[in-house]
Amino acid sequence: MSATLSKPLNEVAHASQKSQAAQATQATLAAQATQATQAAQATVALQPSPTCLPSSRTLLGRELRHMAIKIGAIVGIVALLFTFVFGLHYNVDADMNPAIKDGDLVLFNRWDKDYRAGDLIVLTFKGQPQVRRVIAVAGDTVDILKEGLTINGALQQEQGIYEATQRYAGGADFPITLQANEIFVLGDARGGATDSRIYGSVDTDDTQGTVMTLLRRRSL
Repeated sequence: MSATLSKPLNEVAHASQKSQAAQATQATLAAQATQATQAAQATVALQPSPTCLPSSRTLLGRELRHMAIKIGAIVGIVALLFTFVFGLHYNVDADMNPAIKDGDLVLFNRWDKDYRAGDLIVLTFKGQPQVRRVIAVAGDTVDILKEGLTINGALQQEQGIYEATQRYAGGADFPITLQANEIFVLGDARGGATDSRIYGSVDTDDTQGTVMTLLRRRSL
């Protein structure tokens, strides 16, 4: 009879062990699930909220503002350069033909006033800017004789000048000896140009600068 009772007791003990093992497995699985849930929550917490990410519209607006600032800075720099360093003159007379024609856009340097004979410069006469060619500088004596233009007694042979250089009735008195900071200018179209034959020598302080280059109207 003892053998008969021991068998059920063994089965009960075995069942109890299986139950305990199952409970331990469930506890382990529950702990692993809890750890996985906590890890997932931590990962989500580290990620930025979608509402915090800048939208494409916000990024576009920011880029446009940056571009507008850059363009404004460039425009400001160019405006300063063309106010204090460079200048533009739209030529409206034919007194410098053929070198400069009516309608040409002339770029000049305001800081370059160390003139030499042959330079093209911009000056103002009666409130109107004009381009003229420097013929003589301080210390030179200019005269216009029947034979033509003379500088320091030497008759000038000028290239690109196709009309005779003559005095104007009622114009400047010759000969003219230029003093410090004075220049004598003429237009290349000598037949009727308004230049130093009318208004005499020019003080360099009253000029605007040296011509650097020009844009011909037909090339615009």
